[in-house]
Amino acid sequence: MVIEPVLISLKTASVAILFTFVIGTALAYAVCRMKSEHGRAVVDAILTLPLVLPPTVAGFFLLYIFGLRRPVGMFLEQLGIQLIFNWQATVLAAVVISLPLMYRSARAAFDQVDPVYLEAARTIGMPEHKIVTKLLLPLASPGLTSGGILSFSRGLGEFGATAMIAGNIAGVSRTMPLAIYSAVMGGRGEEAYGYVIILVIVSFLFVWSISIFAESRSGRYRLKTRTWA
Repeated sequence: MVIEPVLISLKTASVAILFTFVIGTALAYAVCRMKSEHGRAVVDAILTLPLVLPPTVAGFFLLYIFGLRRPVGMFLEQLGIQLIFNWQATVLAAVVISLPLMYRSARAAFDQVDPVYLEAARTIGMPEHKIVTKLLLPLASPGLTSGGILSFSRGLGEFGATAMIAGNIAGVSRTMPLAIYSAVMGGRGEEAYGYVIILVIVSFLFVWSISIFAESRSGRYRLKTRTWA
């Protein structure tokens, strides 16, 4: 089994989650602040769309937008930036596919924060940026953490969009899911088993960490409740 797909997958997911976490959280906060219910519903549907579309469709749109013969792709190429058929393309695909998970998790986390705390802070004159950093984000941290872990795992296992925009180039853009596909198509079953086992173990550890984190938060909450009682 070649180790390069494992390293490429881990590097891709690690870089992608930096963008996904920040962008997803910011978008969730912006949507929660929108006044128009109809506008919020439209934006919410657009941001959630990659979650329900087949990844190959998302990859097609990415290839259509960032292709070298497209306006955006041609403009980026003039700047010396290419976002197709290279490692950067694997990051782009992972961000686009995992962003809805981060957005939905952050949106749910913000919605669950009791607005009484935020209004009380505004009443005493606390600046809005401090309300966000000192109250909203800490109170929503369990949901944000879970969303980050799920998004990382989703980026780690991305296949369809990655194959469309990044290709299956050995040592460049061949992630573990693509390596599994190549090994199966090439009749190398044992090699595919190795990658499958790694993906299953890593995914299990991340999902397990979410459960442990949720249980610890729940345990601390029950302890505080008994103390107050």
